Amino acid sequence: MKIFSGTPLSQFADQPAAAPATPAAAAKPAGPEAARARIPRKPRAKSAEAAPARAAANVVQLPETGPAPVRIVPIPRLAAAGRWRVEAMRSLSEPLLLWFTRGQGRITVGGVTRGYGAHNAIFIPAGVMHGFEVGGQTFGTALFFGRGNDLNLPAQPRHLRIRDAGTQGELTILLDSIQRELESDRAAHDRAAHHYLGLLGVWLERQIALAEADTPRPDAARRLAGRYAELLERDFRSGHGVSHYAQALGVTPTHLTRVCKQTCGRSASDLLHDRVIFEARRMLSETRIPVAEVARTLGFTSAAYFTRAFQGRTGKTPSAFRRQG
Repeated sequence: MKIFSGTPLSQFADQPAAAPATPAAAAKPAGPEAARARIPRKPRAKSAEAAPARAAANVVQLPETGPAPVRIVPIPRLAAAGRWRVEAMRSLSEPLLLWFTRGQGRITVGGVTRGYGAHNAIFIPAGVMHGFEVGGQTFGTALFFGRGNDLNLPAQPRHLRIRDAGTQGELTILLDSIQRELESDRAAHDRAAHHYLGLLGVWLERQIALAEADTPRPDAARRLAGRYAELLERDFRSGHGVSHYAQALGVTPTHLTRVCKQTCGRSASDLLHDRVIFEARRMLSETRIPVAEVARTLGFTSAAYFTRAFQGRTGKTPSAFRRQG
């Protein structure tokens, strides 16, 4: 069932805030306009593994600029072009390390929300859905590892709370060394930066080994939330709603929503809609793809419905958002 033929996304708008609908309510038509937007139901997948990958030919991919270079960016600068770029659910095509040195907030990775504070190192592999708060007192460093690297990095997200001052210093020195080599024009600076990145991979591996002894195994709720986040990241352009994902995961929509609220404080629908609207904002700000094509690519059944949904969540029409950059 298409997510955009039921309850409008505007019920999850940031301005004004409103209580999220229950899955049962989300499955009902919102009125005549929603009824007109409904399209025939597609066959449902029997499991998450059996859920078909949507036709690539029907997806508009943003143009790649080639292999992304390694780069280090101050965390506050990530939100300079809009807080939505860090707070909304999204994924990257390259691994990311966040090293928070001051401030605190919440970060959601793979459907699970945790608090972060000073001296927290959070590693996020490519393709993992995430979003985090950036406050006025949040400082630190974001290391983007680039696409297509041959580094030995963790395969799963890791949240490390580094309490030892010496270990904190090791990471700071490694990041400073990588930055220095990236900005250098000396001979073999690129190879030196690559070796420092390799040492950073070793640092992560050692800290993960130390932390695993004290880290409890994820419970059933977190495992289900993680599976939902993976499936959502793969198929969010399909236009399917929470009931489809719940059926693919072998649970009811009510149970999936309850689990998401338990693990990250948000409904399953809110995570899904947040991911879709982030992609819409990205396509509008980074390409000149027509609004109607953006709507179609993201599973909306009409450009008009997409406009209402986008404006309900962002406070702006797609065209106004694009004009304002």
